[in-house]
Amino acid sequence: MAKKPAKKPAAKKAAAAKPAAKRSASKPSAAPKAKKPAAAKPTARKPAARQPAAKKPAAKKPAASKPAAKKTRAAKSVPAPAPDAIEPSLEMSGSRQFTSWLAEINASLAFTTYQSGKVFLIGLQENGRLSIFERTFNRCMGLGLTDDGFFMSSLYQMWRFQNVLEAGQNISGYDRAYLPINGHTTGDLDIHDVAIDASGRVVFVNTLFSCLATLDDGFSFVPLWQPSFISKLAAEDRCHLNGLALENGKPAYVTVVAETDVADGWRDKRADGGCIIDVAQNQIIARGLSMPHSPRVHDGKLWVLNSGTGELGTVDRTDGTFQPVAFCPGYMRGLSFIGPYALVGLSKPRENRTFTGLPLDDALASRNAEAQCGLYVIDTRTGDAVHWLRIEGIVEELYDVAIIPGARRPMAFGFKTDEIRRAIRVGDEMAL
Repeated sequence: MAKKPAKKPAAKKAAAAKPAAKRSASKPSAAPKAKKPAAAKPTARKPAARQPAAKKPAAKKPAASKPAAKKTRAAKSVPAPAPDAIEPSLEMSGSRQFTSWLAEINASLAFTTYQSGKVFLIGLQENGRLSIFERTFNRCMGLGLTDDGFFMSSLYQMWRFQNVLEAGQNISGYDRAYLPINGHTTGDLDIHDVAIDASGRVVFVNTLFSCLATLDDGFSFVPLWQPSFISKLAAEDRCHLNGLALENGKPAYVTVVAETDVADGWRDKRADGGCIIDVAQNQIIARGLSMPHSPRVHDGKLWVLNSGTGELGTVDRTDGTFQPVAFCPGYMRGLSFIGPYALVGLSKPRENRTFTGLPLDDALASRNAEAQCGLYVIDTRTGDAVHWLRIEGIVEELYDVAIIPGARRPMAFGFKTDEIRRAIRVGDEMAL
């Protein structure tokens, strides 16, 4: 079990110990006076009784971490990480072999929760226990991996993160350090899936305008494609275009909640109006799905999350038949593969009309089960859930998940702590 406790009480203890350490260190230098504290034990208890006053040493804790910062500079001129404040009501617990599986696949995980505005990086500590690192970005959703980092959408921006460590280097045990290099202001487009095509261009699902789009320095976005049944590029979320699958480095398939061409029209078709569209042909190849998300092409098969029924499955690209492979107890969004394993993100259905009245409700009731929030690892050969990570507390909804190959323990820089001020990288000198 990986638990995220409130660290302030612990910090007080450590701070209260420091004054004691100073007194014991001063005793040898003044032997006659050393007896005074011993004789006046009631006064020695005052610091313990005044624990609130011990907050001053705690305030100096950043200064106490300077040795760690020096160790970091020696490694990479990048400061040691300090995660954003973690809420005490958040708890993550893995299945018995979850950490062993992470070690076996030699990878780490990332997932976003727009409800809490967090991106989480999950890896392994040196002792084999779970490492959990998080940063705060308002309404973060889509994740698109690159060779040395990732793109991530937030409320009105697209961020590019780049790993600033070379192979074999680390910061305080972290072997990946992702720095937000660029932020493109898009405006609130309700960006969902994000992918990187073969040319290195970021392609994202612009849900508000019902299109695929990319970035341009002079504009919020540039439209690339839209479904044939959408008659106008308008900020109306007409079909709830949400998922994007690449094949051979090109946008290949997208998912929509309904084939509708009016503002917010998809909400009336949530139970069975979902479609998968072939991007190149701009033709619907599968219908009758329930709020489909996260299409992916893996091992020659088209996979999709039929979120409204709680099923992960494949779609026959010739006749559009959906074949369930596994049931997951939650509203599914976010799908990533490594070998025969599928990583699926689960959410608890929200208490509003969008997530209620779906077939998933009856599917859970028939199994006498409650919806869960967390990550499920599905063996696609058997359909079994072989590992999982349960999330309890303030986080109840996930959007995207990603598997980061070759990374054991990743971290990221954020904007709420000071390390980013010292994360300075110098390129090769150039001629004027």
